Amino acid sequence: MKSRHRSDNYVEIMDTTLRDGEQTPGVAFTPAEKLELAKMFMNRLKVDRLEIGSARVSDGERDAVSTILKWAEHRGCLESMEILGFVDGGRSIDWIRETGGKVINLLTKGSENHCRVQLRKSPAKHFEDVVNEIHYAEQQGIKVNVYLEDWSNGMRHSFAYVHEFLTRLQGLPVERIMLPDTLGILDPTEVATYLEWLYRAFPDLRLDFHGHNDYGMVTANSLAAVRAGVNGIHTTINGLGERTGNQALAQLVVAINDMTNRRVRVVEMELQHASELVQSISGKRCAWNYPVVGSDVFTQTCGVHADGDKKGNLYANLLLPERFGRRRNYALGKLSGKASIDQNLEAMNLELAPEVRQKVLQEVIRLGDKKKSVSPSDLPFIIAEVLSSPLESRLKVVDYEISTRSGGTPKARVAVEMDGVKAEATSPGDGGYDAFMRALRKCMKTFNLTLPKLVDYEVRIPPGGKTDALVETTITWALPGKHVTTTGIDPDQIVAAIFATEKMLNLLLPGKPAESGAAETR
Repeated sequence: MKSRHRSDNYVEIMDTTLRDGEQTPGVAFTPAEKLELAKMFMNRLKVDRLEIGSARVSDGERDAVSTILKWAEHRGCLESMEILGFVDGGRSIDWIRETGGKVINLLTKGSENHCRVQLRKSPAKHFEDVVNEIHYAEQQGIKVNVYLEDWSNGMRHSFAYVHEFLTRLQGLPVERIMLPDTLGILDPTEVATYLEWLYRAFPDLRLDFHGHNDYGMVTANSLAAVRAGVNGIHTTINGLGERTGNQALAQLVVAINDMTNRRVRVVEMELQHASELVQSISGKRCAWNYPVVGSDVFTQTCGVHADGDKKGNLYANLLLPERFGRRRNYALGKLSGKASIDQNLEAMNLELAPEVRQKVLQEVIRLGDKKKSVSPSDLPFIIAEVLSSPLESRLKVVDYEISTRSGGTPKARVAVEMDGVKAEATSPGDGGYDAFMRALRKCMKTFNLTLPKLVDYEVRIPPGGKTDALVETTITWALPGKHVTTTGIDPDQIVAAIFATEKMLNLLLPGKPAESGAAETR
């Protein structure tokens, strides 16, 4: 057994996205995709080793593995490419040799239950078969790492079996013993305890830990393994893998770098790129709050948090977005405060007068009550609307009700108020907005005002394009001697049109900006 000092400063990362990650339901990489991912893992992420496939699976797998191995040989990292193989009388070893591989990750049984039930072999017979496989690999010039499948249950229920197995492997040409928590059943205390048992019995072991996430404990377990002194940890990008998946690379990297005295060679600035590339190729998207690489993990929603960040970065931890090539966002919605608006305005290099900024905040809160959040990309539309509006409206649409039904005539009820005088009217129409305008025209008679002719009506959805996105309605009106454009925004298209119309009503009043041309554009 090759000696390796326990607790080396650097933790080796063996990424198995291309092998174990393909066990994710619905995920299968083409040979071309595997090659591009392998290049990204080695050239940009700088992982130490890759498990690139499984022996004897398919012709497509053979093509992918051969292509990657040719590239790796040219790059000088052939022995960093590892292939899963089986105890099958040398057939996996022959397959790996024929494809140009130099390393087999030999899958053996790490628990007595697996050995007796699945293989239907005695431990002695299995150990003998494994030893023969290792000797054959050596003859073929193939290096061997040994997986002890179901090792976690082996340690829990049949430690004598594991101990005997490792005793048989001592002195053989084995590079690493790889310890899978195959069913994700361990907790960090068990991981630390079991590793201590192994190191006491076999102090020269070179160990890898391979965790699964069934109980949501995988990063904690990997961290316990790192603290116990293992040489390597196995990962996948975004935690791909069957059931709940494997150890996610990004989470492990930051946990080791920030929470232990050990380090990894992985380039943190490339984690986001790797995550997005694998999401795109695999079709498996990360949750918005997935640690480190989720779309919203660097977004603050609470106005108190935005205020604390502005005054002293009080709501930041070591996971600063700049560390990963990202930036912090301050969500806008009903929980926003002045600081949230200020942070977004600063990012846009905009300054607003206090009264305008307050009006923008009020509009953000109003929209937040109707929509989960207002994205920063919505903010320019809100600002444009506020800047094109009188800060105080003298004539207001105080209430409205619009109804349409299949086969029926749209109807609208509208209530308007100006200078304490209220007018209300109802009317049918050819559509919801037409019914609103007909009822509004009746109300305007109370104030001796005549509605101008509508020249153009345009609806636009700002960036986002979702069904709950803000709608910007722009209406052009023919006022005496000029055309005037007003806008309104709201998640509801008709409501946005009503807001645009209310602005126009105020422009009809004497002394309003329309008379000087100030409101001719938004």
